[in-house]
Amino acid sequence: MHKPSVQERAAGAILGAFIGDALGLGPHWYYDLAELRRDHGDWISGYTDPKPGRYHAGLTAGQLSQAGLILRLTIESLTQCGGYDEADFCRRMDEEFFPHLDGTPMNGPGGYTSQSIREAWRRRVQQRLPWSQCGGHADTTEAIERTLALAVRYALQPERLAATIAGNTALTQIDDTVVAMTVAYGAILGLLVQGEAFDTALSGKLMQLSKSGRLPFHVVTTGNLQSPRPGEAEPPRAGRFASPDALLTPSFMAAAAIDPGIRIEPAWKVSIVYGMPCAVYHQLPAAYYLAARFHDDFESAVLHAINGGGQNQARAMLTGALVGAQTGLGGIPQRFVDGLEHSAELLQIADKLASQVVG
Repeated sequence: MHKPSVQERAAGAILGAFIGDALGLGPHWYYDLAELRRDHGDWISGYTDPKPGRYHAGLTAGQLSQAGLILRLTIESLTQCGGYDEADFCRRMDEEFFPHLDGTPMNGPGGYTSQSIREAWRRRVQQRLPWSQCGGHADTTEAIERTLALAVRYALQPERLAATIAGNTALTQIDDTVVAMTVAYGAILGLLVQGEAFDTALSGKLMQLSKSGRLPFHVVTTGNLQSPRPGEAEPPRAGRFASPDALLTPSFMAAAAIDPGIRIEPAWKVSIVYGMPCAVYHQLPAAYYLAARFHDDFESAVLHAINGGGQNQARAMLTGALVGAQTGLGGIPQRFVDGLEHSAELLQIADKLASQVVG
């Protein structure tokens, strides 16, 4: 059985994110599942047009939402600069993106502008504040949706992964818990790109990175979350995050996915178990569960993410990156590539970013 290379996993993560985003364009934000089924059938199996009056009305099946477009902007900055350059990223947002917004939700590239981007636009464009003062308190996954590119680029460099993701997140979202959970997702994705499995041992590997100071989470426990030994000095704080709990979630989700006594059937009901809303504390457990359960089945992972309703676009985007990193580019069904608008260009930039993944 072919084991994907780091570069194949990196490209798979990026293309998986783009596919997850585009799959959500039509059936995005249905909190009434009966309405979702009436509009899109009992099982959504591919790209769909948004219905009139919905969030992305006017766009067509296979196109990217605003999250996908910002992810593309981030990747283009990364690849053209040879790495993360905050000034270049901010310039692109100022010159290429913000001029197309007016501060209202139902406007802008991709048909809808999310909360954190609207807040950053108001501070940056209307109030003319520096980027260092543009972050708001949205508790959503918008930063994860673009910084997953940083996780891929620096998958072999966990310290730089954490620093760049934290810095880029703070441009639009400054809540410490949101930043910590965003960095944690990136660290998880980075390990998957390296070739680690999404299993019950994953959190232990993340904790070891924290204990060694390579991830900025404070850890005082020993072994398998055991108490510190008497007289043992507290380790020097490696970074800004007071708790490593965001690193523990994936292995709990992996344990749930394989426990015969815990069954979420059909798997799309993960959205009901962990919640349909947009906040990181709803989205991440669901994405982690699907990524662990369908670790070698990209199609099942993203389609169950989509068919759960609510903020299914983010759920599918984050799940698509996690599973794409595990299957590699070759594990993504060709029909999802063929139906994605500008797929040749998106494949090219995914491959270019993947070629820059170095230790």
